[in-house]
Amino acid sequence: MARPDGRRPDQLRPVTLTRGWSTHPEGSVLVEFGETRVLCTASVTEGVPRWRKGSGLGWVTAEYAMLPRATNTRSDRESVKGRVGGRTHEISRLIGRSLRAGIDLKALGENSVVLDCDVLQADGGTRTAAITGAYVALHDAVKWLADRKSLAGKPEKVMHRSVAAVSVGVIAGEARLDLCYEEDVAAEVDMNVVCTGTGEFVEVQGTGESGVFARDQLDALLDLAVAGCAELAEAQRKALS
Repeated sequence: MARPDGRRPDQLRPVTLTRGWSTHPEGSVLVEFGETRVLCTASVTEGVPRWRKGSGLGWVTAEYAMLPRATNTRSDRESVKGRVGGRTHEISRLIGRSLRAGIDLKALGENSVVLDCDVLQADGGTRTAAITGAYVALHDAVKWLADRKSLAGKPEKVMHRSVAAVSVGVIAGEARLDLCYEEDVAAEVDMNVVCTGTGEFVEVQGTGESGVFARDQLDALLDLAVAGCAELAEAQRKALS
C-alpha cells in the first residue's frame, strides 16, 4: 500500500523551520512538517511562579492551541467554550515536559519562558511539529537572555541538549515514519516519540488503535522514530547555525 504522498516508509515529510517569523516574541519559529504548520513563540518573563521563588531555578512551560479553521471543518475556539479541552491540556503538558528535558533550569536562573504553539494548519503530527519548532524558539529566547546577561549560568550550559519529536505508526501492517492525517486516522498502531539529539528517549506515547502490537513492531517503530528525530535534530542545528 503506497503512502498518500509517495514517500518511503522511513521518510519524513519536507521539514522547514523559519526563525524570527513573528516580530515581538523573544523567540519565534514557523515549523512546517509537510502541510502541517505550527507557529511557536517563546516569551520571556523575569521571575518564576510563586511556588518556585527562591529556588534558583527557572521555569519553562507551554500552551498549545489549534486555530478554528486549521482543519477541514471549523472548530469553536476553546476560549469561547469557556474551558480548555482535555486533548489541548494533555498536548500542552507534553510540550512543556519535552522542552524542560533540553534545558538546565538552574543555569536559566529565575526566569520564565512560555512557549505558545498555535496550529495554523493541521495535517497530522501537530504535537510533534510543535515540540520540534518550540525547541528552536526556546533556544532563541535563551540567547536573548544571554545577550542581556540575565542567565545564572553560561549560555552553552542552559540549552544542554536538543529535543525533537516525530510520529510513527503501523498502516496496513507497515511501519511508517511521520504520519500525515490520512495515515494517522487509518493507523492500526499510533505513536509519538520525543528524543534528544543524541538518541535518548524523553517520552514515548503509543497505543494500538485497532488491535494490539508485538514487540518486534514496537522495536521497528522506535528505530524509525530515533532515525527521524536525528534528521530533525540536524534540521534544528542548521536552522540555528
